[in-house]
Amino acid sequence: MSAPTGNISKKTGMTHAKFWGFGLIVASLGLGSCGDNSGSAAQATDTPTSGSIRIGVDETFEPILTSQVDTFQKLYTSAKIQAEYQPEGKVMEAFLADSIRLAVVSRDLTTDERTRLERLKIVPRSIRIGVDGVAIVVHPSNPDSLLTMAQLRGIFTGQQQQWSQLSPTNKLGDITVVFDNNSSSTARFVQDSVTHGAALTKTAYASKSNPALLDYVASHPNAIGVIGVNWISDRDDAAVQKFLKRVRVVGVSAKTTGSTPSDYIQPYQGYLAQKVYPLRRELYVISREARAGLGTGFASFVAGNKGQLIILKSGLMPATGQVRLIDVKPQ
Repeated sequence: MSAPTGNISKKTGMTHAKFWGFGLIVASLGLGSCGDNSGSAAQATDTPTSGSIRIGVDETFEPILTSQVDTFQKLYTSAKIQAEYQPEGKVMEAFLADSIRLAVVSRDLTTDERTRLERLKIVPRSIRIGVDGVAIVVHPSNPDSLLTMAQLRGIFTGQQQQWSQLSPTNKLGDITVVFDNNSSSTARFVQDSVTHGAALTKTAYASKSNPALLDYVASHPNAIGVIGVNWISDRDDAAVQKFLKRVRVVGVSAKTTGSTPSDYIQPYQGYLAQKVYPLRRELYVISREARAGLGTGFASFVAGNKGQLIILKSGLMPATGQVRLIDVKPQ
């Protein structure tokens, strides 16, 4: 495992969501013209359940979108979806450049992005399809597995660079902060929601991928990693079980002082549903299609019953439906 490479750069903030009212029955979809945003023959001939399309997906959501794409293509054998998993920044660059018609990311369009598309007579549509979280992971030997938001802010801004600054008994030395990639949605989220716009520590690095991040944290006791919950949420998945044996998921408290053990929350599905895990974020599908093409059909599937059940099974919180919470009390 090579050391992470590349500095994390400053990201822009998030904007409020605008919802796209997809129908849940693909065959009944019909969208009015919103401008000719692509002259490709594929877009002119595909339908909501057939044809070929390239879509961009924030690589943080690769496990869940792989399941969505595979299931959709098994149900609709005439459909071919080529999902390209990249950092959020690259996905949005491709979307704005009309290299892809559909993007799956952890934010809605910014005002500037929406204005840019509308100048081209394109009316983008977005829908919230689920609730994800950003997980903080450390080496299993690290005794500091309960951190407050204030402590995370100190770590990510570089105000706290030694583990001993968090706990005098922690002898792990320098804190190494690792993100999944440059142009990462997790790095942007941390800067938006944890450091509140302050620059990230100069010692923060980007690994080559999400699995590489988990491998690095698992082999470096002084490291702290930031990863999408999707990579560790499906506990029926053999790869997830392997990851969770090699890293420890940090409990996070929104309280700055006086926190008790019960205040520290891990990113379990129920806590995402109850909105008590501090590092929650939304998951969106954004389309620039001017007609009811394959992108619209796939987006409708993900937002519909089958797609939402896949999200539920993955351990994330679906945008629709309910999560059953069971309070187990000791006898």
